[in-house]
Amino acid sequence: MQAVLSAGEAQALERRAAREDTPNRSPRKGFFTDTTICIGCKACEVACKQWNQLPDDGLYFSGMSYDNTVALGASTWRHVAFIERPLTIAPDGATDVSWLFSSDVCKHCARAGCLEACPTGAIVRTEFDTVYVQPDICNGCGYCVINCPFGVIDRRQDDGRAWKCTMCYDRLKDDMQPACAKACPTDSIRFGDLDELREIAQLRVSRLQEHGVDEAYLYGADAASQPGTEGLNAFFLLVDKPEAYNLPPDPVAPAKRVKDTWKSFAMAAVGMAAMALASALSSRGTRA
Repeated sequence: MQAVLSAGEAQALERRAAREDTPNRSPRKGFFTDTTICIGCKACEVACKQWNQLPDDGLYFSGMSYDNTVALGASTWRHVAFIERPLTIAPDGATDVSWLFSSDVCKHCARAGCLEACPTGAIVRTEFDTVYVQPDICNGCGYCVINCPFGVIDRRQDDGRAWKCTMCYDRLKDDMQPACAKACPTDSIRFGDLDELREIAQLRVSRLQEHGVDEAYLYGADAASQPGTEGLNAFFLLVDKPEAYNLPPDPVAPAKRVKDTWKSFAMAAVGMAAMALASALSSRGTRA
């Protein structure tokens, strides 16, 4: 008799095959974004839109500093955040404004909530371990949108389909860098083999801390530091709490919480049954 895999076992097998058994599998690729050397020039935004032929975000002021794009979306696959924060500049408490810049992008999570939620198979993991949306298969259901813990993926109003960063999959197949990394003038956005990027990032953090930037740390570099997503293929070097960069402090792929959800449901059901039994026994005692 042929063995039948459970849903969890089938999902684990599919994920392992995508990473290990694909005949044309390449080394895992990713982005390392060093926010400490980002100058907010938006070259990455422009290059992304130009290469992927994305529509503009509107020529208007958002009222949020110099940020006219506001957030990632279906037509904004790179977003440079301008973050203002108070800075004490004198012993008497006088303050000024300091700036943080960060080029945000899809994280291409190792445990991608959007991929796990897609009912049509439109979202796949490529041979580079990136997460890719196939627009010809997407039916616009929106399950991916609500299952992304970072609020990255979104649907376009004109066709209803979901869109996000592809890490320039078409360029990767021709051994080219993604457009955003190619255009970055300060190398704030580094692209390459994920293992090599992690080594570079760790050295950068150590160097910053040696020079007194004790708050420097890596966000999402591996599964140990971010178990909810099992690590990000697009990770960041930050010098403030994640919320300052509009990043969740503890993102979790929703499917990882299914077991806990069922446990909570079972406990609630047991509790309701106990209350019903207690009520029935109390009612019988009153009649007696």
